[in-house]
Order: sequence, then structure tokens, then C-alpha cells
Amino acid sequence: MFPSVETLILFLTPFFLLMIFIHIKWISSHSNATKNLPPSVRRFPIIGNLHQLGSAPHRSLRTLAQKHGPLVLIHLGSVPVVLASSAEAAQEIMKTHDLIFSNRPDMGILNRLTYNAKNVGFAGYGEYWRQAKSLHVLHLLSAKRVDLFQHVREDEIALMINMIENNSDCVIDLSKIIVSLTSDIICRIALGRKYDKKFTDLTTRLMEMLGVFSVGSYIPYLSVVDRLIGLEARADKLAKEFDVFLEGVIEDHSDRNIRMVSGGGRQDVVDILLEIQREQTTDFLVHRDTIKALILEMFVAGTDTTFTTLEWAISELIRHPRAMKRLLQELREIAQQKPRITEEDLENTQHPYLEAVLKESMRLHTPLPLLVPRESTQDVKLMDYDIAVGTRVMINAWAISRDPNIWEEPEEFMPERFLNSSIDYKGLDFELLPFGGGRRKCPGIHFAMAINKLALANLVYKFDFKVPNEGKVEELDMSESSGLTVHRKYPLLVIPNTRF
Repeated sequence: MFPSVETLILFLTPFFLLMIFIHIKWISSHSNATKNLPPSVRRFPIIGNLHQLGSAPHRSLRTLAQKHGPLVLIHLGSVPVVLASSAEAAQEIMKTHDLIFSNRPDMGILNRLTYNAKNVGFAGYGEYWRQAKSLHVLHLLSAKRVDLFQHVREDEIALMINMIENNSDCVIDLSKIIVSLTSDIICRIALGRKYDKKFTDLTTRLMEMLGVFSVGSYIPYLSVVDRLIGLEARADKLAKEFDVFLEGVIEDHSDRNIRMVSGGGRQDVVDILLEIQREQTTDFLVHRDTIKALILEMFVAGTDTTFTTLEWAISELIRHPRAMKRLLQELREIAQQKPRITEEDLENTQHPYLEAVLKESMRLHTPLPLLVPRESTQDVKLMDYDIAVGTRVMINAWAISRDPNIWEEPEEFMPERFLNSSIDYKGLDFELLPFGGGRRKCPGIHFAMAINKLALANLVYKFDFKVPNEGKVEELDMSESSGLTVHRKYPLLVIPNTRF
């Protein structure tokens, strides 16, 4: 008696599935054999190489690059990632093949916090991104617009200096003071006025959330984990709180904007965006969510990275008294015994050592060490390796900035290395990439550096900072925090002594 059709199907199905699986694996291995893939790192099933990231991914990934080469293929969960750790690799990605690598991957949880990636930093490459970036470049962050806010920077830095003077010879938390400075400057520029502690808390929670690891971003079929541990709920709650706050800000500006523009008053960023929305004549419509996403981005990109640069620069100068003394000498020549250094003073004089100190600080302490990931939009040859469409690309700017093939004594703080060097931070020199490079480089370079230069100049010119408890400056703890941006792990506690 012959078996039934149902029995045959039940019996043969596992066999056919096995044969299909073997066939797919054969095709895959045969295909890969004909491709020249970058050196790869052995990985575990499901998690891939996620376990190798550790608490400081920029350091762990540099170790992998030192073993496997400047271009390495790893897998974060199911996501293939090409890790670039040399200036040559960065140049091919950001210049030679910049267009192919100008897309952003799906940022998962981060999209929930940025109005579905309607900001410039996370938006996918395309017409929306081009139009949104043009708003930044032409209307919000142009050199002319940044210069118009000079009075805000000078006012807030003067308030900071006065506050520190009032606490001279006392232990102060300089990290907290610098955070307040950058937040207050950006609040006044973006929103027209400073806001209370509730807004500061919102911003702090946002920065913490941006650095949280999301399982679903790398292992999509385990995205339920993000839901079970409450990550999605926390992100949605924070996004809603920010949305309510920003809605209130926009409503407050709507009527005021019409009156102020007609009277020729001074505009903040919200005013500018509302005016563009009201008068828009192009195909690109500035919707409410676009305005909120761009405002939010100013705080994310402006507050955290600017504060980080200042915090590390002051820390390094305290640890290196010779560099502090040399910078002070330059600043005294600029100030000519005036009580404050103004932006006009800096514009009208040469200050190569101030520039060198900031470059060296950003070299050693790249604010966003792995930059923002990119994604290939087509198959491409990269350093003679085959990179498939859809591959995620991470550039370890921190590792490049400490590459011994580029830098003499790369782990040492030596501002002098930049005095006779043409290397700059504006994205054209791939040895130093604090703001990225190519089409996706940060459009706020002029905005950030205007704050950094003026704040650092006045802090050093006005105060001699001592370590509490008669501590030795060379023993100042320089441990790093973990997260999207790398801060000091511990607050910078110092005793300011007024120089005059």
C-alpha cells in the first residue's frame, strides 16, 4: 500500500527545506568567494560582534583595527558594518565616494526622538535632507547669522565670569558651569530667552537617551526586547514631553513674530523658521514638525559637543601648566589689560596658540568619536574591497586622531604640533574630523567654535585654576564617560583664583 500524498509531503518537507538551506548557503559562499571583502572578525550567532564593543566602543574598535587593518568588516547583530580607522579610508568614504556613503541608516529609537529623523543629522540622503540643510546653511548657521548673535555669547560669558569671580577661592563644579553656559547661549539664540530647570532636565534626559543601546536597531526580530525593558515607552514619553514644550515655544512666538518682524526687531531661530514657513514659495514646505526637529537638533548638536570641547580643553590646560602659561601670554597680548576679551579682539588679532589648543583638545577628545553612521546606497569598491549596498559604515575619528602613523606622540597633549601645520577641523583634512566631512559634515562649525574660542579665552585670561585638596595637576582624573558623546566621567572640580 502506497503512502498518502499528505504523508509524503510531511516526510519530504524537512528534506526539501534542508536542500534549499544548503543551496542558499552554497550560493552565498560562492558569491562571497568571488568578492574581495574587507578582513572580518569572527562573530557569534545572533549577536555578531556586539559583545566586543564594551563600554567604550571607540577604544574597543581601535583595538580590532590594530589587529585586522584600517578597514574591517564586523557584524553588530545582523547588521554588517564596515569600520574605517585610517585617514585614507575616511577620505575615500567622505570624498572619493561621498555621494554613495551620504545616506543615514535607520536610527531606530533615535528616530522616535527626532520627529522621524526630520533633522539634518539623521535624515536620509535625499531632497528633504538637502532642503533642510539649506535652511541651516543659509538662514540659521551662516557666518552672518552667527555674527548677529555675538551679543548673546558675550553677555552669557560675562555672566559666567562674574559668577566664578564671586566664588573665587572656593571649590566649584566647572563642568556644571560650562553646561549652563552653552545651554543658556543656545536657549537665547534658538528660543529667545533662557528657560527653567525643567528644560535643562529634558535636555539631559535626551542626551542620555541618545546614548542608550537599542537591541532592535541591530537585531530586528528581537526588537520586542526594547519594548519589554521599557526603552520604547521611555523614548515615546520623552518625545511627547519635548513636543509639548516646543509647541508652547512656537505658540508663544507666533503672534510675537508677526509684530516683531514688521517692527524690525531682533529675531531668534524660532522667529526665523516661522517667517520662512509663513513666506515659503518653494516646493519644500516647512511643516511644524520640521521646525521642532531643527530646534531640537540645535540643542543636541550645539549644547553637548560644545560643552564637551570646552570641558576637555580646560582639563588638559590644568594638567599642562606650560601650555596654560603660553596661552595666557598670548591672551594678555590680545586683551591689552582690558577686563574682558571680546569677539572683536579675537577677530582683529592673530591667536595661533588658542586655535592650536582647541585643535589639540578635539584631536585627543573627539566629541563624537565614531561620528554618525553612514550607509552605502550602492555596491562600491572601497580601498580595493567590495562593499555591498546597504552596508553600514562607521568612521572611528577618535582612532584616526591618535594614529601613530600620522601624529608624533599621539597620546600626549601638545598644542605646538598645530603651530606649523595646515591641518584644520573643517572637514577637508581627514586626519582631524571632530565635525565629520563631506556632504554630511556638521553645518554648525562656525557656531560652535565662536562659543569655544571666546569662552576658553576668557576663562584662561581671568582665572588660575587649582585642583582641590592641594592635589597635583598631573593627577587630575581624565576618565571618560560612555555614550554618544564622550564627556569627563567625573565633574571638573576646581578652585578658581582671580588673576586680577
